[in-house]
Amino acid sequence: MITVRIFSQSDGKITGFAVHGHSGTAEHGYDIVCAGVSSLTEAALMGITEHLHREVDYEVASGELTMSLKDAPDSLTEAVLQTMLLGLHGIAQYSPGAVEILE
Repeated sequence: MITVRIFSQSDGKITGFAVHGHSGTAEHGYDIVCAGVSSLTEAALMGITEHLHREVDYEVASGELTMSLKDAPDSLTEAVLQTMLLGLHGIAQYSPGAVEILE
């Protein structure tokens, strides 16, 4: 199972996330659930660092991705991360036994 943990401030703005695991719904390299989760989370990381030029701490490994903003979230980082979260909820609805989102 893929577990996605969303980290937020007390006002609800997202400060980071951690993704752990594999969905196990298909053979490695052919798993559409893993590919979808990876695409959404990696695109959010790239959008924040490459497009918005925000500083983050992050780690990437097989089946692992963690990211946290170095500064307070703003409306632009929130738009990127909330869009990522919407997509993740869509995947979790499509494959509820493969993805768990903890907010």
